[in-house]
Amino acid sequence: MEITEKAPAKLNLFLDTPFNHPDGSPEWNMIMTSVDLADYVKIESIPGKMGIKVRTNTGFLPNDSRNLAYQAARILQEKYHVRAKVIIEIRKHIPVAAGLGGGSSDAAAVLRGLNKLWNLELSLEVLAKIGLEIDSDVPFCVYSRTAHVLGKGEKVIPLKKLPPMWVVIAKPKLSVSTPYILSKIEHKELQHSNIESILDAIEREDYTDICRYMGNVLEQVTGKEHPEVLKIKNRIKQYGADAAQMSGTGPTVFGVASKSSRAKHIVNSLKGFCHEVYLVRIL
Repeated sequence: MEITEKAPAKLNLFLDTPFNHPDGSPEWNMIMTSVDLADYVKIESIPGKMGIKVRTNTGFLPNDSRNLAYQAARILQEKYHVRAKVIIEIRKHIPVAAGLGGGSSDAAAVLRGLNKLWNLELSLEVLAKIGLEIDSDVPFCVYSRTAHVLGKGEKVIPLKKLPPMWVVIAKPKLSVSTPYILSKIEHKELQHSNIESILDAIEREDYTDICRYMGNVLEQVTGKEHPEVLKIKNRIKQYGADAAQMSGTGPTVFGVASKSSRAKHIVNSLKGFCHEVYLVRIL
């Protein structure tokens, strides 16, 4: 038995972290959405055998327990005592270590796929709770729709569908370590924003105000370590984006535009300056 699941990239329209929990993990206050840049995850289950095998179309991703998709399969096997060998093939399209949640989305795809293959009949809420054991972005990726995400990532509140917009994603030729950036956060020194304004704008489906109130507090941290990130953000705005900011801990920056002609102009202007550029839509 096999199944293929789509694993969309995520973007942070808003990201704040007001404090750390006693265990050191950040408290998140985020608005996240999914775009049509996606990995494709084929999952095969062979009954009666045991083991997990991960294959990817890239040579630099781990295929053992360091891989989040591997972890997702192992957790479901152990929790529900399923005796089956799992073979996972990941076709990567989402840039790695980019702040786009590729690994988390792959893990969420494995949870959804094995839930179907093994007839576990688990709700998305249960899968999201299991996903939190893997990574803080996995619960959101289980749903893969615009949502307000709080706590350690476990609270996912669905929001209205966003107004139509084009998204230009720009990934510079550098990788950012999320644990390293999080270790550099000084919460009291960060300039925090109010999430209520953008939540209200989404509720009103007001594209202009959504752009006005977007924000990512971690730009203050990653931008200090990697000034190139802020340079790309400024270029995207100069080329005509209605708003631009970093996603997650970076280094990827994205800009939004209401018209495809403007978005295509931004893409063409960035070529030669940025390592990878994508033109996508919000799901």
